[in-house]
Amino acid sequence: MPVTFGVDRLLADPQKYLKGRRFALLVNQSSVASDGRYLFEALIQGGYPPVKIFAPEHGMFGTEQDQITVADEVDGFTGLKAVSLYGQTKEELKPAARDLEDIDTLIVDIQDIGCRYYTYAYTMAFCIEACAQKGIRVIVCDRPNPLGGQVIEGGIVHKGCESFVGAYPLAVRHGLTIGEIAALLNKTENWNADLEIIRVDGWRRDILYAETGGLWVQPSPNMPTLDTVLVYPGTCLFEATNVSEGRGTTRPFEIIGAPFIDPKKYAAALNAQNIPGAYFRPLYFKPTFHKFKDEVCGGVFVHVTDATLFQSYFTGLAMVKTAHDLWPKEFDWRREPYEYVTDVLAIDLLTGSEKFRMNTEKGEALRDYRQFYMQEESAFLSYIQDFRFYR
Repeated sequence: MPVTFGVDRLLADPQKYLKGRRFALLVNQSSVASDGRYLFEALIQGGYPPVKIFAPEHGMFGTEQDQITVADEVDGFTGLKAVSLYGQTKEELKPAARDLEDIDTLIVDIQDIGCRYYTYAYTMAFCIEACAQKGIRVIVCDRPNPLGGQVIEGGIVHKGCESFVGAYPLAVRHGLTIGEIAALLNKTENWNADLEIIRVDGWRRDILYAETGGLWVQPSPNMPTLDTVLVYPGTCLFEATNVSEGRGTTRPFEIIGAPFIDPKKYAAALNAQNIPGAYFRPLYFKPTFHKFKDEVCGGVFVHVTDATLFQSYFTGLAMVKTAHDLWPKEFDWRREPYEYVTDVLAIDLLTGSEKFRMNTEKGEALRDYRQFYMQEESAFLSYIQDFRFYR
């Protein structure tokens, strides 16, 4: 059975959703229909021009790198104002009241990647909350979770560790579509927005993105392939360290390393752990930007040998802990501000608490921390049952 995304259902009958509406879009370059057309262009061609566009982190076409603020712009494809929702302050992550005054509907179509750290779901959530306060209708065009919808991995965000990479108590690998997240938060956060989800037809939770037939358009600059998506819930943790997560290479998040790392030693230590579904190949690399720009780094390439066995979050934890243990004098946590937060370490924001960091610093067994977050996985699965649209 073919998989039909929410955007295609919207474009098949735009009158049903948009007739007489003054609407805005929350979109970026990932907002494409099955025929490859951008949603914003298809609507204009069909006689349904939006009033304006809201753009998330990285900008309308993903031209900016991570944590680079984006200014409002005029979209070169449509000539419409593209309001940035990734400004210089935390307050600019939400649409301003003035930007909502001339619309009665917001259409959301954006590709999430199934991981709590990825910010687009929060941009959507903040927009839903703001629209609820103004009585503005929100329509979310649902898209498949590219990691599938069966696997839940990692604990939730604990009080004091909320941020733009963890604004709500979601598991790291949450197993939800962006539409399911919208429905969950609208209910549990008591926004009571006028919310409609245009569901995906033909998708099951055991279907990975490559099986949907949908075009994969990289939703952000360092998310080029589905291979990247698969490792990201684990290797993104290196953002919170002084080890490169491979930005500035052609395989971000698959290549991990630093000038102080001995690649053969690191790979041997990781492979000796027999981590399911993974093989670590030693290598050298030289980033062209970001950490260690133009410096030769030693490290590993993460090869996923069996996606059905691969536990991305656990793998990332093991990689971080191993780097810490092998090079304790050189390894360090990121100390700089991270995603608008200045008083909590980035590793605690990403993992959701200080527990993993303390486990690592005290030399405790990783399995102890794993037992902790596996309990939260079970609780989270129960928590989301009523909001899982697909089986």
